Amino acid sequence: MLRPAPVLVTFGPPQAVATTRPILGVHTRLTDEVEEWKIQRSLRMVREMGASWIVEFFPWAYYQAADGSVAWEHPDQVVGHAAANGLAVIARLGYTPDWARPADTPMTYLDATAYDDFAAFAAAFAARYRGRVQYLIVGNEPNLSFEWGYRTTTPQDYVELLRAVYPAVKAANPDMIVLAGALAPNLEPDGSPWAVNDLTYLRGMYAAGAAGFFDGLAAHAYGLTFPADAAPAPDVLNFRRIELLREIMVEYDDEATPVYITETGWNDHPRWTMAVRPAQRIQYTLDALDYAAANWPYVRLMALWAFRYPAPTRSYPDYFTLVTPEFVAKPLYDALQTYTGN
Repeated sequence: MLRPAPVLVTFGPPQAVATTRPILGVHTRLTDEVEEWKIQRSLRMVREMGASWIVEFFPWAYYQAADGSVAWEHPDQVVGHAAANGLAVIARLGYTPDWARPADTPMTYLDATAYDDFAAFAAAFAARYRGRVQYLIVGNEPNLSFEWGYRTTTPQDYVELLRAVYPAVKAANPDMIVLAGALAPNLEPDGSPWAVNDLTYLRGMYAAGAAGFFDGLAAHAYGLTFPADAAPAPDVLNFRRIELLREIMVEYDDEATPVYITETGWNDHPRWTMAVRPAQRIQYTLDALDYAAANWPYVRLMALWAFRYPAPTRSYPDYFTLVTPEFVAKPLYDALQTYTGN
């Protein structure tokens, strides 16, 4: 049986991002993209849209075997093509391999017995990509039970993880900027088995001594059905909830630490109750970028969720994306390209 020759993909000459809004980034979803040309095309389209940053997930469970060997091929592709397109990379590390967790637990299960193993992997990642990956997020939404292995989640546990990871990463790559949190905004009451309120959780992190073990706070800020300038309140989930997190940082004398919004955006699904109309999605997104630039000097990045999925979910998450799996740009992509001067 004749097979076509494999497609040869090279990184190509280095490119630079042209943009009038350098705060703009996107959360890419290349983790499960198996064809290198699609990785390259995705990141080229990110650059051509005028975004300077990407946030990408690099799962520990996908790469490291029980014997300690690491399959770096896929991360090498993502990091290499991002660098070739002039994109700053924020690497989100998470998911625990089966050899590092108890039997019959999910990949999100990471307990104290494996903190040092995770820290060693994070340090190896930081060393390998020194000069090409500038930022690293420790975990994702640790205030959700789902993201903590369906266990009770406490800020004290997460701070102990930071205590293990931060010095290991800094020893391997002193230039790496370590981000903590990536907290999930929610309004769960005290004692909920599903989540801890993000404001409560952040206070708990500081009370447990987190301040010395991260260089920036990663945060998620979804607009849901509210416009970008809707006022924040503790009992409301909207884009400006970031300001409430910032108030807590100032309360704990940590105003010098910047914030990186690693997930944000609006959804325009025609039937989801938390969605808005397509034209509203465009306007609210542009308004949010303007608002952040004018009012939040402490925010370094706004990464829209999500640039593109490798395959459709056939549900409301598809309506967060900027580009279809077939690389068809949606109206918001075109609007952002114009907005950034491209």
